Amino acid sequence: MSFKEVFDKYSWDTVKESIYGKTSTDVERALSNPERTLEDFKALISPAAAPYLEQMARLSHEMTLKRFGNTMQLYAPLYLSNECQNICTYCGFSLDNKLKRKTLNDIEIAKEVKAIKAMGFQHVLLVTGEANQTVGVDYIEHAIQQIRPHFANLSMEVQPLDQDEYERLIPQGLHAVLVYQETYHKEDYKKHHPKGKKSNFDYRLETPDRLGKAGVHKMGLGALIGLEDWRVDSFFVALHLSYLERQYWQTKYSISFPRLRPFSGGLEPKVEMVDRELVQLICAYRIFNQEIELSLSTREMETFRNHAIRLGITSMSAGSKTNPGGYAVEPQSLEQFEISDERSPETIKQMLEQNGYEPVWKDWDITLEHS
Repeated sequence: MSFKEVFDKYSWDTVKESIYGKTSTDVERALSNPERTLEDFKALISPAAAPYLEQMARLSHEMTLKRFGNTMQLYAPLYLSNECQNICTYCGFSLDNKLKRKTLNDIEIAKEVKAIKAMGFQHVLLVTGEANQTVGVDYIEHAIQQIRPHFANLSMEVQPLDQDEYERLIPQGLHAVLVYQETYHKEDYKKHHPKGKKSNFDYRLETPDRLGKAGVHKMGLGALIGLEDWRVDSFFVALHLSYLERQYWQTKYSISFPRLRPFSGGLEPKVEMVDRELVQLICAYRIFNQEIELSLSTREMETFRNHAIRLGITSMSAGSKTNPGGYAVEPQSLEQFEISDERSPETIKQMLEQNGYEPVWKDWDITLEHS
């Protein structure tokens, strides 16, 4: 069985109608239930839940404190390459976007590692475009072998791979893999991904299944908010999460909230999500699932991130550069998307401490899992 079999049983339009048909009674039931169902999640993300936002925020805060305490994981993305063979309407690295392509070599990777370590990070997220010939599994494996001795944890966000390729990388020290479906609207997905391997909707949809079978420690899910109706896409993320937790119960899970950000010549969001709605979504995920890790990147504004730490967020990036070599090699090259929170990691650390939170510079130490 794969998630595709579950997904194919659902109609986008039917789910949308169900979400927008939820009432205040449904919301109150969802808030009072000891364990929430997917129908409860629909209610919590529905327009009917807007008047209950303050109550949702309080409950989300309490549940997060109970499970995670006053801690916040900090990580930095390390962009290894902007080469890509896909055309994606929303991405600065898209094949049809004219920019200088760059893939870091060993010396350049070492410079970036040194710069990131100097900021205090012990957890890095390796990022590449999707160009199999240039940054395929051989390149990624070599990069992991070079970088792993310098950090406690390595995550990656690269092209979807086959199960045996994940099985090859995990023993090298790969801790977590992030793979976003972008949108679960199959027809619109094709519009935004007209060329390249990424245009294969089903292959991307089944990537978490391959990760689960490979035995990855943690995987990250999400949808690119703005491509389609965020409420419906978020329901399918929750559906995907529920399936994965049952099927691959030994794996941990996280959810991210990437709102569509501008790039040179970029796509305007089809549906704009205002800050209040993002707060609603963060709280809805926490109330729905107390165990899930929730991550917020530097795509978001400084003020919003300052407030979001009390809403259910457990992981944040800081000091991010979204271009290969951005920390030490080529700081001025084109970024994948615009950064909104440009504060240094030290400033983020101070902000967290002033709000009573303990910054955690690494994820769960892999050595402890086998002790």
